[in-house]
Amino acid sequence: MEKGPFSVEWLAQSSRSGGRGMTGSPPQTPPSVPADTPRDREAAERRSPGHEAESGGAAPARSRTKFSAAQLQELERSFREQRYIRAGEKRRLAAVLNLSQSQIKTWFQNRRMKFKRQTQDAR
Repeated sequence: MEKGPFSVEWLAQSSRSGGRGMTGSPPQTPPSVPADTPRDREAAERRSPGHEAESGGAAPARSRTKFSAAQLQELERSFREQRYIRAGEKRRLAAVLNLSQSQIKTWFQNRRMKFKRQTQDAR
């Protein structure tokens, strides 16, 4: 098996040494390889701007969560009490509101940004 960039051996060596070479030298990066294989060209095309529109096979974006009035009321009440949610409160709200903890966390992040814009606009 070849020990080229991102080979299993190269990755294993870099993970064992904590991202450093075996001698404690700075992190080793794989040498750049020109895109001369079909696989390399495909990867380069995926990184190019505007490729998402032409691929057609990309996974659709997650749809926006529509919160119910009861969910919003409880989220707003919790936000008024404390702008930064604790882990326990996040778990409790997720269970009570039938939402994921990630949705709760994102709602609080977005709500803090909305609050920041509102206070800046008021000045």
